[in-house]
Amino acid sequence: NMVGWIVCLVACTVYVLTMEPTGSFWDCGEFTACAHKLQIPHPPGAPLFVLLGRFFIVLFGDDPLTAARGVNFMNAIASGFTILFLFWTITHFARKIVQAGEVTLNSRQVFTIMSADVVGALAYTFSDSFWYSAVEGEVYALSSLFTAVVFWAILKWEHEVDHENKTDGHKFSRADRWLIFIFYMMGLSIGVHLLNLLTIPAIVMVIYFKRYKVSRRGIFFAFLLGCIITGFTQVAII
Repeated sequence: NMVGWIVCLVACTVYVLTMEPTGSFWDCGEFTACAHKLQIPHPPGAPLFVLLGRFFIVLFGDDPLTAARGVNFMNAIASGFTILFLFWTITHFARKIVQAGEVTLNSRQVFTIMSADVVGALAYTFSDSFWYSAVEGEVYALSSLFTAVVFWAILKWEHEVDHENKTDGHKFSRADRWLIFIFYMMGLSIGVHLLNLLTIPAIVMVIYFKRYKVSRRGIFFAFLLGCIITGFTQVAII
């Protein structure tokens, strides 16, 4: 956790120091103007982004001249926290690979896991596409944060299911509260961007591998079900 927060601080610092001083010359101006006056951007709209953007605009003085800087700052912080949840996601997978059934980790294994986490998280921090979106007033930075949180949450669910299987063996338990949290975050993310829906097939696959007997036929139908749920959410619900 400590190393993760340090990496998050590094990412937030880099993005805040390099963020655009004003609006970039594309959709950023539209989103900033909509956030400043609480208006409606292009379909399908981004109401949560507009509300949060308005909050940060007020923090920067509620001035049209600093409105873009407030939204840019919001995205810089959101991107930094995206790196934090990416770090914890890599931790989950690295620990499963390195630990491999052992009860405790020795110092060398901990160093190996932390090294993988730091390299992976910082590589993404300084990648061209993510850095580009982190310093301007578009919706992708905040959408990336929601996506990172949702995927991290399904891994927390998996970890808690493993723990409970070792202790009491309950099939349905308090671990499922993470699923409720995921549904809630996914609902909020729709008010920013629809990118978060792409995590649904991955979530379905994690649940399938953890709760059901694995087979090739089952893998195929689980993935198909994830795609159907994604399509139904996009076309019917939204």
